[in-house]
Amino acid sequence: MKLRPYQHAAIDAVYQHLRDRDDNPVVVCPTGSGKSVLIAQIANDAVTRWNGRVLVLAHVQELLEQNADKIRRLCSDVKVGIYSAGLKKRDTESSVICAGIQSVYRRACELDAFDLVIVDEAHLITTEGDGMYRQFLSDALVINPHLRVIGMTATPFRLKSGLICSPDHFLNHVCYEIGIRELIRDGYLCPLVSKAGKSKAHTENVSVRGGEFVAGELESLMNRDSLVEAACREIVERTADRQSCLIFASGVEHGKHIARILREKHNAECGFVCGETPASEREELLARFRGDSSGTLFGREPLKYLCNVNVLTTGFDAPNIDCIALLRPTMSPGLLVQMVGRGLRQHPDKQDCQILDFGGNIERHGPIDQIKVKEKPGEGGPAPAKECPECNSVIAAGYAVCPDCGYEFPPPDRNPHESEASSASVLSGEITNTVYEVQDVTYYVHTKRGADEDAPKTMRVEYQVGFNEFVSEWVCFEHTGFARRKAEAWWRKRSPDPVPPTAERAVELAEAGALADTHSITVRSVAGEPYDRVVDYELGELPEPVGVDNYDSFGGVDDIPF
Repeated sequence: MKLRPYQHAAIDAVYQHLRDRDDNPVVVCPTGSGKSVLIAQIANDAVTRWNGRVLVLAHVQELLEQNADKIRRLCSDVKVGIYSAGLKKRDTESSVICAGIQSVYRRACELDAFDLVIVDEAHLITTEGDGMYRQFLSDALVINPHLRVIGMTATPFRLKSGLICSPDHFLNHVCYEIGIRELIRDGYLCPLVSKAGKSKAHTENVSVRGGEFVAGELESLMNRDSLVEAACREIVERTADRQSCLIFASGVEHGKHIARILREKHNAECGFVCGETPASEREELLARFRGDSSGTLFGREPLKYLCNVNVLTTGFDAPNIDCIALLRPTMSPGLLVQMVGRGLRQHPDKQDCQILDFGGNIERHGPIDQIKVKEKPGEGGPAPAKECPECNSVIAAGYAVCPDCGYEFPPPDRNPHESEASSASVLSGEITNTVYEVQDVTYYVHTKRGADEDAPKTMRVEYQVGFNEFVSEWVCFEHTGFARRKAEAWWRKRSPDPVPPTAERAVELAEAGALADTHSITVRSVAGEPYDRVVDYELGELPEPVGVDNYDSFGGVDDIPF
């Protein structure tokens, strides 16, 4: 089989680990990167080169069938069997067996000895307790003490316990990892884009249990009529030029509500699947959503919208997905990555995949390619922070009053009824330019708190761009080098008067009308970076020079330092 360069590197890293170490490796590759190809190649090598026997474990039928089919197609000389009660297949003799963990976790002896176990979605192996994976692997080691385990995952961490690798675990070391951004850059994954919005559902009052939002409270919040209707309205508007939108809901009633609003108020059919959906109905809905011909056997059109609850986060392969709507807030970074990952696969009919985040997930966890998990959740790491709009200090998020300048932060808007997709960028480095019409401009002399008395001051320019929305920038007249040259260029674009040497004089001249009007500004946000920047302006005509005759209002000609 023909492997991509990073797939070659991953397999080489696995074999190097198995040669050099006595413990078990993990390969971390994003959703859509071809983990099933890696599994097929390793299984083929284990059987044909080393005369081994391989078990491939998965937790859902879709992954089970996908892995078995990939091995059969790519490794024609290898006999592949399936052990799954749900699929009514119980092969125990083949060189490679793809098994559902629910079917085999008590049957290690029945399956006999394996030399290698490959676990797909390996983050599901608990690091403690008596989970199904741990029970099976413990029994399999009794049968063959030399058994080696390889983990495959896109998210090498668990919500409660943190990183899945540890010395006393079945998985011990990440031997290879490649990120989403690298694979998008190299053309192997589809680019992700997020669309700007102004508000989202607020989860501050939702209880957290076991590190995740309490399901009942979360669904009650997200299922309010106004919230669902506003979100559905934006979904329809944002997907006018999209072909396949996958929606993640916060509960069964919430998902049914979403489907009903799309149908009744927007004349848009929306399929709905959950754990209780009959298999035949689920199969038809998924086929229609993928655009498979089997979904149109009964004269049904392809399905543009598909809403689900807890069933399509893993093992679901629909490359045509070009929009994902997250109406499920989560505290789990792994779940966020899994949900967004459904849109990473490439398809001839899509240029990118749009992410609409109505639950504040990206703002909560950060861009998905920069998610980092502490060894033990809740211990260490920086506290959440926010920026004071008055003095630009970055302070702890819990402050109601800025300790540096005394600015009082407005209370958070806890109204969950106005829901639009978050503006947070789903990938680090993603650049968003937003043009704002300027309603008013105010100028201040800014002194950094705690600075020496003779330290350089700056002129803070505050643009009002909404009813209670402001954007600031700082112009450094009293600095030297590049900062001073930048200030000189800023001034000359706006005024025929000489560049002032101090921030105080610059403010005085600005307030006297020495600067051109600013009609609009362009603000650039870069995901993963803490501050936005004003990068462009639409300016009015240059004013007449203020002139020496007008300087007396500032204290007299003798006071003018230029």
